[in-house]
Amino acid sequence: MHEVEPASVSSELLAHLREDIGRAGGWLPFDRYMAAVLYTPGLGYYANGSVKFGAMPSSGSDFVTAPEMTPLFGRALAAQLRQALDETGTDALWEFGAGSGALAESLLQALGDRVQRYTIVDLSGSLRARQQARLAAFGDRVQWVAELPAQMQGVVVGNEVLDAMPVQLLHFDGQRWWERGVTLDADGALSFADRDTALRPPVEAAFVSGTTVEIHPQAEAFVRTLAQRLQRGAVFLIDYGFPEDEFYLPQRIGGTLMCHRLHRADTDPLADPGLKDITAHVNFTGVALAGQDAGLEVLGYTSQGRFLLNCGLAQLLGDAQAAGDLRALSAGQKLVAEHEMGELFKVIGFAKGAPFDAIGFSAGDRSHRL
Repeated sequence: MHEVEPASVSSELLAHLREDIGRAGGWLPFDRYMAAVLYTPGLGYYANGSVKFGAMPSSGSDFVTAPEMTPLFGRALAAQLRQALDETGTDALWEFGAGSGALAESLLQALGDRVQRYTIVDLSGSLRARQQARLAAFGDRVQWVAELPAQMQGVVVGNEVLDAMPVQLLHFDGQRWWERGVTLDADGALSFADRDTALRPPVEAAFVSGTTVEIHPQAEAFVRTLAQRLQRGAVFLIDYGFPEDEFYLPQRIGGTLMCHRLHRADTDPLADPGLKDITAHVNFTGVALAGQDAGLEVLGYTSQGRFLLNCGLAQLLGDAQAAGDLRALSAGQKLVAEHEMGELFKVIGFAKGAPFDAIGFSAGDRSHRL
């Protein structure tokens, strides 16, 4: 794979963005900017050859996700997916945004022949090449597609997928709402600019002057499309976020937009385009309503910690302790600890066809809070 120097990536992408802004009349809505920065072929963050996933910044990585942290995440999740496969009478798994391939590897190992076909939907050519190398041992049971077919069956999983979908930004000046976009200043540098809009947050609240919030039309459209094309099966989406009333708390004046590079976080999405991830927390109420409106049944909603414990993670941690595997024990505990990933990350489940009592939500279901 041809690796491009970071400075070259950023300068080429900046030139591309300047052209986009010019074609758009001098102002690019933030969601279009975010899409370009993350997904422009060969230059966007998820489309260039840079290292993304890894436990330490010394590897050149920018962040670590649960599947890279420990295979115990996939092994626990596999218990829920096995039940869903059985309940829906299907034998296919679909994964969106498979990253390094770590989750696919864990799930295929844990589920064995119960999964006859594992389809990865990923827009990134560079990540696909890494996934193919990692999953070569599983042969033609694993396949890749760039888009969903018109109809599909099976169980869908997406870990940290919704947070990478472009969001629109709204800014409140104390009197009215504006849509925030990207323009060029007198020196040709990227800059924020606001324009009049009819868009509003989905809740009425005592927002204060200077508030910036995100709305998530692309994530909700993704869930609706998935619902329309899934003929029979289930969906499990894992990400960081909140229900609507927590997402739009008036005191959250800066919104949730965040950038990640070399395991450090910052709040400036205009700096170093293409060299860092840009994410926003998920409004799980919006996701749930989009799914319901399109024909999905909500199976449950809870914290990642509770979900994984419901799926048997405590037993897996006990086995690691008994084996003296302190590294696995430490990593596994981070998955459920409230001050680590256990509370910030949430899981929502859907069914298409007959709903069932999903084991991941058997205790601590928070659907009533959506």
